[in-house]
Amino acid sequence: MSELYKVSSNPHIRSRVTTNGIMLAVIIALLPATGFGIYNFGPRALAVILVTVAGTVLTEFLFGLYQKKMTITDLSAVVTGLLLALNLPVGIPLWMAALGGVFAILVVKMLFGGLGQNFMNPALAARCFLLISFPTAMTAFDCDAYTGATPLAILKEGGQVNVMDMVIGRTAGTIGETSVIALVIGACFLLLLGVIDLRIPGSYIVTFVVFLAVTNLAKGQWLSPAYLTAQLSGGGLMLGAFFMATDYVTRPITIKGQYLFGIFLGLMTGVFRVFGSGAEGVSYAIILGNLLVPLIEKITKPRAFGYEKGGRRREK
Repeated sequence: MSELYKVSSNPHIRSRVTTNGIMLAVIIALLPATGFGIYNFGPRALAVILVTVAGTVLTEFLFGLYQKKMTITDLSAVVTGLLLALNLPVGIPLWMAALGGVFAILVVKMLFGGLGQNFMNPALAARCFLLISFPTAMTAFDCDAYTGATPLAILKEGGQVNVMDMVIGRTAGTIGETSVIALVIGACFLLLLGVIDLRIPGSYIVTFVVFLAVTNLAKGQWLSPAYLTAQLSGGGLMLGAFFMATDYVTRPITIKGQYLFGIFLGLMTGVFRVFGSGAEGVSYAIILGNLLVPLIEKITKPRAFGYEKGGRRREK
């Protein structure tokens, strides 16, 4: 009798990379933006962050007790809570921040099967939920440090902004979107670790820049470096491009699909900012992109080796 071998189910390629390891890397990468947000907006920002993270973690813990399956150790709930907090204005009532955390985990994540089954980014879905439910609180950026509209809103009205303040982060906005420097530091950390790559954020940013250049030329204007820098620095574009559009669960898995996904995000962000009534648009662009991921993967699915277009097998 031939020797019997133990055969296990796929996948047969093992890796030391774990879900909680990836989530921990994302948390570390978000620390510069988180720290700057607390420095920029004060202790109130820390309170919003703590309440939101507590809301996501507690919701997943209680749902795990109900299902008798605990999943909070993978740290994904912490990442969701932190990302949601960084997308909120510092003056939002704490109960709204907590409600957003509950919505992100309970409605968007756990009711669809948990991590890996959610069809859109939970943090962004919760932010859009709060924007629709409480538009006044979600668009009020006045605080002890800053008063008035965000820089992109000022640009939308034809005003002038201090581009250097936008790059550094000394502006009004959500807690984590203001400092491009802090966000780029975190993004470089993830790139060096190989947690993310430049396919989606690169195609996103390049497409957005091309869109702005074309629309400005259509108006008979050149795209000025100051205007371009302001658009790239504001509205959470860097936060969305590197930390939310690259979400493993809600992005395409095909290489061509990732480029197409990034191009779609760049186009939609440009449309929302140039032609829409609002000044931002990153959140809605990524949410719409998430909904189109199944279609993107379908049309970019690699062709099986040995088959021609139409499904016929090649003759030898």
